[in-house]
Amino acid sequence: MTGFETSGCSSSRTNVGDAQESLDGPDSTASPRRRVLLAYFSRPGENYHYGRRTTLKTGNTEVLARMISERIDCDVHRIEAADPYSDDYDETVARNVREQQADARPAIANLPTTLDRYDTVLLGSPIWNVRAPMIMSTIAEKFDFRGKTVFPFTTHAMSGLGTTERDYAASCPGAAIGEGLAVHGEEAHDAGAEVQSWLRRIGVLRD
Repeated sequence: MTGFETSGCSSSRTNVGDAQESLDGPDSTASPRRRVLLAYFSRPGENYHYGRRTTLKTGNTEVLARMISERIDCDVHRIEAADPYSDDYDETVARNVREQQADARPAIANLPTTLDRYDTVLLGSPIWNVRAPMIMSTIAEKFDFRGKTVFPFTTHAMSGLGTTERDYAASCPGAAIGEGLAVHGEEAHDAGAEVQSWLRRIGVLRD
C-alpha cells in the first residue's frame, strides 16, 4: 500500500507520555475563553520514512501533540487501543486494511467518561491509507460533539488531512469542523513555526 504511514498535549500540568490521563477531575481553568481538549492517537515502532523504514521511539503524531501542548492551555488524552497495534510496519498495514474494509470501530482501552466540559477539541492522528485510523471513528462516534468545534491535525506521508474533515463531519453531527493541520511525518520535529501559525489562526494560542 503505497504511502502508508504509521505515527504519534499536555498542558504544563500534564505529562503527554502517560498512557492514560484523567479527564474526570476538576474543570480545567486553563483558558477563560475556551476549554480545550487535545486527544490524539499515535503509534511508535517501525514507520515509513522517506520511502524506507525507520524505528521510532515516539510516534510522529505524539511529537506534534507535544509541540502543540507546549503552546496552548489544554487537557490531554492519549488514545490507546484495547488491542495494541503491532510495532511491525507490515502487520499494522494489514490490520488497518482489514479494519477499513470492515468499517471497524476498534475498542479504546482508556475511553474518557465525558467530553461535556470542553468546547474545543483537537483530534490528532496519523493518516493511514488516506484516512485516520479507524480508532478515531470510535472516539468521534462515542460522544456528543454538538456545539463543539473540532480541529483535526495529522501526520502523513503524502495524503495531508486525508478524509478527516469529511469523516469527522459525518461522525460528529452538530459540531463545527475547523481548519486542520497536516504535517509530513518526517518533518514533525521541525514543524514548530507551522504549528505556531496554525494555533494562532484557530484562536487557541497561549497569550
